[in-house]
Amino acid sequence: MPVIAVVNRKGGSGKSTLATHLAAYFAHNNLPALLGDADFQQSSHAWLRQRDKQRFVPGAPKIAGWSVDPRNILRAPSGVTHVLLDTPGGLKGYDLLRVVMLADAVLMPVQHSLFDRESAADCFAELLAHPRVARGRCKIAAVGMRVDGRTKSEAALRQWAQGLQLPFLGALRETQTYVKCLEHGLTIFDMPAAKVEADLAQWQPILQWLAPMLEVTPASIEAKPARKPTRPVLAPGSLPSGSLKPVAPSAEAELLAARTAPGALDALPPGMPAAEPPAVAPPVRETVTLAPSEPEPPKIHRLVPVSPEEDLDSRFGGLTTRIGRWLELISPKRAR
Repeated sequence: MPVIAVVNRKGGSGKSTLATHLAAYFAHNNLPALLGDADFQQSSHAWLRQRDKQRFVPGAPKIAGWSVDPRNILRAPSGVTHVLLDTPGGLKGYDLLRVVMLADAVLMPVQHSLFDRESAADCFAELLAHPRVARGRCKIAAVGMRVDGRTKSEAALRQWAQGLQLPFLGALRETQTYVKCLEHGLTIFDMPAAKVEADLAQWQPILQWLAPMLEVTPASIEAKPARKPTRPVLAPGSLPSGSLKPVAPSAEAELLAARTAPGALDALPPGMPAAEPPAVAPPVRETVTLAPSEPEPPKIHRLVPVSPEEDLDSRFGGLTTRIGRWLELISPKRAR
């Protein structure tokens, strides 16, 4: 399933314009695409709502939308063969790597300004460090946006991308056609080709670069070698062959065999005494006699005469002595 992500850290660079036009191009070519909006502003979703209300082009094909959490970009829903992902501005770090893990191609819209070029250069440098980009599994290219044809903006952007070794697919001119179409939920691919012939020509390098990635081929299923069973597989109802290991009978099986043995429940012949149970001797109880313990001699407590002051001081842990010393210290002060 091809996934194309439109990425640029700088806001207002034309990400939503590029994503919505590619979604309309896929819809006109009978490619079941899904437009995923991961931006907090939900610009692509607002465009989809306008597309459902528009009456200027009754035959405009419907485009399915998909609301994506920019902090938790997961796999697309089932039944979708192509995905266009409109990412938010300021995407970097772990959030940017999660997008690259899913995308097969990354388009970077860049305008001719110092801020746009510096932001795109930093984003491209971070993308190059990802293993999928280094191995060529995720391709990256830049597209010039809102370029004035009367200036040398396109040539300057192409030279800038060449210095970074970043593929530059072309530039889309600044015209009111894009503004009027997006206001009504339309794109230049919904308009008559004769009216937007110049704009469609600028899209051809972009579409040609994406063409090899849009081909959906069924996944090749590798035949896995069958695992040999560790135990013989028997057909239902068949008996195992070979010798079986004897299993020791349990106590319940022995009791059941003794009860069902022939003659086990027959009456005894006359004159034969019944077997008496063996006599069991009563247990012998040993009596233990304890020797009389000698009485302990009485303890003698000697009384030492103690003065009342010492007795009070010993009970309170020397508190009275400390209080007396404190009173002696403050008594001269009071006398003064």
